[in-house]
Amino acid sequence: MVASTPLPRTLDAWLKQLDGQVLPISTHHHQQVRRALGDSRRSLREIADLMQDSPALVLCVLREANRKSTSSLGEAAESLETALNRLGLKRAEELLVRIPAKPLEEIPRPLRQIQLISQHAAQQANGLFAARLARLWQEIHWGSLLFLSPIWALVAAHPQLFDAWEHRVLIDGEPPARVERDLLGIPLFALCLALAEQWRLPAWIIQGYQLLLNDHRLLAKALRLARRHDEPLRQQQELDADPVLQRWLTQPANSILLANVLAVSAHNAWGGAHTRRWQRLNSLYLQMPLPELHQHIHQNAAQSARQLDTVGLWHPAEALLWPWNARHIQPPKAAPVPQAADWRQLCTQLLAQPSAFANVQQLTHCANQALQAAGLSRLVMLLADRNHSRLQVQQHAGVDVTASGLTLDPAQSQVLRRLLQKPAQLRLTPTNIAQFSALLPGDLKALLPSEHLLIRSLASNERVVMILFADQHGKPIGDTALQAFTKTAQCVERALDTFSNRNR
Repeated sequence: MVASTPLPRTLDAWLKQLDGQVLPISTHHHQQVRRALGDSRRSLREIADLMQDSPALVLCVLREANRKSTSSLGEAAESLETALNRLGLKRAEELLVRIPAKPLEEIPRPLRQIQLISQHAAQQANGLFAARLARLWQEIHWGSLLFLSPIWALVAAHPQLFDAWEHRVLIDGEPPARVERDLLGIPLFALCLALAEQWRLPAWIIQGYQLLLNDHRLLAKALRLARRHDEPLRQQQELDADPVLQRWLTQPANSILLANVLAVSAHNAWGGAHTRRWQRLNSLYLQMPLPELHQHIHQNAAQSARQLDTVGLWHPAEALLWPWNARHIQPPKAAPVPQAADWRQLCTQLLAQPSAFANVQQLTHCANQALQAAGLSRLVMLLADRNHSRLQVQQHAGVDVTASGLTLDPAQSQVLRRLLQKPAQLRLTPTNIAQFSALLPGDLKALLPSEHLLIRSLASNERVVMILFADQHGKPIGDTALQAFTKTAQCVERALDTFSNRNR
């Protein structure tokens, strides 16, 4: 069961929740590393190479080494080998025992996906920068792999946020800053910087987030200059006239940020405007013609896909075989056409006297099917306990599998408290979403990222026992769908009454 508390809304609250967040690793890899740590013939380099296949383990070891060394050593460990050397193999093995090992299929897909993006970024950094800066290869490799690690902790704690961000930013085209404020209450990069500093991650990671947060003007200037990739002489003249920008473009620390933005932007599309923008900046940074850079980037992506476990995940290398304008993440399909015959049959079953159901699970399953037949493609059905102190997901459709077993505390949401007082129906639209959005639990908003949402509380024997959330994958809900939702909800209420009175 996934027990849900309201998402934090302040930086301090987020830090308190995520600082100690435990990241699971696969059972298979856990066993491999444990055997290696107990093998005296293995060198630190060999153990580090084996560990890096599990980004979560790398982060855990580095954090522990830097936490333990805070009082005795001034500098944080910048590489996994250094961290292992500080911890010692015995303490590293003790740490490994404390890390939860899970079958791969039980680790949330969003967490595995964001870690795959980090591994792809490390491959890009190694291929583009490490050979040129051979003496700094460790800083480049570990910095690029761990750059997004604060987001790993965020996604491990709240997997649904990853899908909500993809939907709202990559499909709906909402400004990322607005989405971050709505989902997190704070800018994402501010949270990443604070966690990176608290964990004492490598200095280049901290510099990267400071750049994204505080040096917008410098970054914008570099991106504008990179657009002149077909005018190298003009580019050089402008660089000569701007020594600050020229100096920035020679800093090795920028390599890990540039590798990560390549990997993140390619997650959606190789040919998107965002991807092209960062590819041009990499071209300027490396002083490499854009066509040659494209060739290296694509080769690195293919190499990454060959080396990594991508089962059930998306790797951008797959899209290199697609038409150039294709997109991995597609807008949702059109709202389903109501299935009138199925809907009537299911409502008849709900209204049957005596009750046609042997238990609540059967009743709610029928209600789930009836709502889908009415044209509602996404829904979450929450059952209230006797004291209205907890709401638990009983049925869901069209949302992330993490909805299963989700529980909410109504005391933390004014909207939920009102809905539990008496039966009511609420229709959210772009005109009133701002009024109610902040009053809804973050986990629900992440499961149903939508400005068009229907909410209704249902009563049995004059007491609210259930709350429904439903929409049509974010599309406007017409009057016909609204009427079908209302009628279906009425049928479910009558079914609940009949079921609760079946033995009287």
